[in-house]
Amino acid sequence: MLSICGVDCCSECPRQTECGGCIKTDGRPFGGTCVAAERIRQDGFDAFHALKKELIDEINSLGILHLHVDGLNLLNGFYVNLAYPLPDKSSVKFLEDNRIYFGNQIEIPGSDRCLGVVADTDMLLVCSYGCNGSDPELLLYKKGTAGNDPSPSFSQPHRAFVHDGGKRLYHGAVFAGSSRYSGQL
Repeated sequence: MLSICGVDCCSECPRQTECGGCIKTDGRPFGGTCVAAERIRQDGFDAFHALKKELIDEINSLGILHLHVDGLNLLNGFYVNLAYPLPDKSSVKFLEDNRIYFGNQIEIPGSDRCLGVVADTDMLLVCSYGCNGSDPELLLYKKGTAGNDPSPSFSQPHRAFVHDGGKRLYHGAVFAGSSRYSGQL
């Protein structure tokens, strides 16, 4: 069964019974929303493809070592919603398990870790993790402007959570400039 965006998600999904299928649920698999179905219904296929391109450009402009994507896949939130450890030994999840996001995985050369990227019109998340999502580390979580804007707006300075590789998580770091995530902490 094809979906609203034309991808045959159902034939490979082991949770189709729980999901109900894209067409059958009118783009609300698992009871949540799908970034692709939302954009296509709201603004059409051209806007959907433009959104993917803009997000790919955003991701590739971050300047994070080994982070480069040529495309984005549609990913179920329950697969990519990792629990990130906090200094007080608690953990936090940033995504919705029943939402469908754009995302990709990038293998880090010479390492047993991967980079993961998840995005929609409202946020961009970059992390690293081990085999099967073990030992996740949040590298960047950035909110864009939500609402009726047909594309994410990460080009204005916004507040972000940024991990500097030294086990510190900065909240309130402001990023601006030619690269949408460049700037001083």
